[in-house]
Amino acid sequence: MFHDPGPSQVRIWLAVGRTDMRRGMQGLALQVQETLGRDPHAGDLYVFRGRSGNLIKIIWHDGLGMSLYAKRLEKGRFLWPSPADGTVSISPAQLAYLLDGIDWRNPRHTFRPQRAG
Repeated sequence: MFHDPGPSQVRIWLAVGRTDMRRGMQGLALQVQETLGRDPHAGDLYVFRGRSGNLIKIIWHDGLGMSLYAKRLEKGRFLWPSPADGTVSISPAQLAYLLDGIDWRNPRHTFRPQRAG
């Protein structure tokens, strides 16, 4: 989905709470600056969820320009931290679970060996 930004560690930030999903790249970038106190042009991914919970938007600046990604689930909702959780950073693997509508906070393996050998 996103081109490899190189050796730097890209962080993924969830904008906790609800976001007005009518916002585009500029409005979301402004929210990153004002609400999260972060630089939207620094190369990190910022993920936003609307009130209904079935739509997320991600903005990312790759050094050349800003990208906007949106995904709407046909069934279910994206699991989201509460505003009381404050600023939340997740791993790329957790983002992959989130995008698939899976509980990224506690994914479970379908098989666990009972013993070695």
